[in-house]
Amino acid sequence: MKKKFLKLILFLTITGVPSLRAERSSLVAGEMTPEFLVRQALANNPELKFYTAEIAAAKGTLKTTGTMRNPELNTEAGYKNTRDNSGGTSGQGATWSVSVNQTFEYPGRIALRKAIAKGDVNLAELHLQQFRLTLAARARTLAYTIFIAQDRAIAAREVADRFQGLSDVLAQRPPAGVTPLLEARIIDANTLNFRRQEREAVLAAKTTAAELNQLCGRPAADALQVNAGELNLLQKSLQTLVDAARANAFDIRIRQRELAQQGFKVALAKNERSPAIAVGPYYSQENAADKEQRAGIGISLPLPLWDRNIGNIETSKAREEQAQASLLATQREVERRVTQSAATVEAKREEIAKWQVDTIAKFREAAELADRNYRLGAVALPVYVETQKQYLEIISALQEMKKDALQAAQELEILTRLRLYREEERP
Repeated sequence: MKKKFLKLILFLTITGVPSLRAERSSLVAGEMTPEFLVRQALANNPELKFYTAEIAAAKGTLKTTGTMRNPELNTEAGYKNTRDNSGGTSGQGATWSVSVNQTFEYPGRIALRKAIAKGDVNLAELHLQQFRLTLAARARTLAYTIFIAQDRAIAAREVADRFQGLSDVLAQRPPAGVTPLLEARIIDANTLNFRRQEREAVLAAKTTAAELNQLCGRPAADALQVNAGELNLLQKSLQTLVDAARANAFDIRIRQRELAQQGFKVALAKNERSPAIAVGPYYSQENAADKEQRAGIGISLPLPLWDRNIGNIETSKAREEQAQASLLATQREVERRVTQSAATVEAKREEIAKWQVDTIAKFREAAELADRNYRLGAVALPVYVETQKQYLEIISALQEMKKDALQAAQELEILTRLRLYREEERP
């Protein structure tokens, strides 16, 4: 019995369990990179149609604004009966008239309306650009989240398989006292815990994949494997980032455009105090006692006696003040976000830089070494368990740091249009 047990121990020591690198390499063929998924999202996301339709609607409004009003045709037809003062009939006959009126706006009004409509087109285009950049950042973050969850699931499975192998071996050994029994229970408990971590990581990958699939315009239930490359963080000074944000931040540019819009609306409200003028020819004919014809040019306009558009002017000025306050608040908000995100990126970059390139490999080798030596009786159970836990924790810690850094760097990219990260393909 003892010889069989030793042979089984040696067999497990030599064969071991699949390493994280081996299992990861076995999946590469069916995986997609974050950049590929970002391109898919930008090409297929259904919400993009909303923003493109908004641009088309704004352009349609611009065309309508620059179009002159259609002329108005007015006609009258009737019967005329004339009598003298004594009551006798003088004559009777048909009467009719026709006129055409063309309305002309007050000078400068159409130009102001065109300026407002062009501003709406620019706003719609800015919203589309902002959405595309935000969509790309969201898709990239989800892709890295899936990659982290998949790596975590593989590592947890690797460790759980080690403990499961030990548990199977100990189950074949007859109990020889309290200590081996307690060690067996500790190993079983850790096996269950690592299996739970594996299931949680798999679930996290699936739920995140459902959201990413929908961003890419695919069924939510489609299977998705992600192979992310090494993430390198670039360094920029805070002043450079703040200056870039002041010039390029979509939120600021949108508020600036809205402020310009309100300025045009104030000018338009003042312009609308003056009335539009309708001008056109007219012709009329009466066939009663005598044949009478009339022709000429008619002019009509409302008299601005009671309504001087004061209410609309005051409203437009108030909206302009609101737009100015909103622009100032947005500028401060953007600077705060840039400062916070830049601090996060720099802190994570410095922290990641302290890690050696082969840190994960060293901890993986330490976990495998602890497993082999524990099976040979050269390592105590507490050391073995702690080594496996630290291996998983070190993987999670590094991945979470990179994920936090990527999110902060993408926030800066949206605010400044500067890219502070570079992805290198895995060999």
